[in-house]
Amino acid sequence: MALPWHLYLMAALYFLAGINHFRKPGFYVRIIPPFFKNPKLLNKISGTAEILLAVFLCVPMTTSLAAWGIILLLVAIFPANVYMYTNREASLGFPKWLLLLRLPLQILLIAWAYRYT
Repeated sequence: MALPWHLYLMAALYFLAGINHFRKPGFYVRIIPPFFKNPKLLNKISGTAEILLAVFLCVPMTTSLAAWGIILLLVAIFPANVYMYTNREASLGFPKWLLLLRLPLQILLIAWAYRYT
């Protein structure tokens, strides 16, 4: 079964994002809200999850399961996006309007992943 090109695009985006968790961990650690314990470990877990889910998206037998995993991951990381918007230090210097725009973007990413469930 051939998978659509846009699924491979999604997989590539999550794979690269996952790799970036290990290349630039400070970026991700700074946006994890302080009520979550051990942000360095959470960064490694989420980066690993993105990489694995990206790979599993490309395997027809696991595509649906991986898409559900991505949806759960997007829900799990939503507090980091809210924290970036509400905390000046966590905003990393991005303009407020851009950080606000990221919040509904999560819904679009969830909808995109849902197409493959």
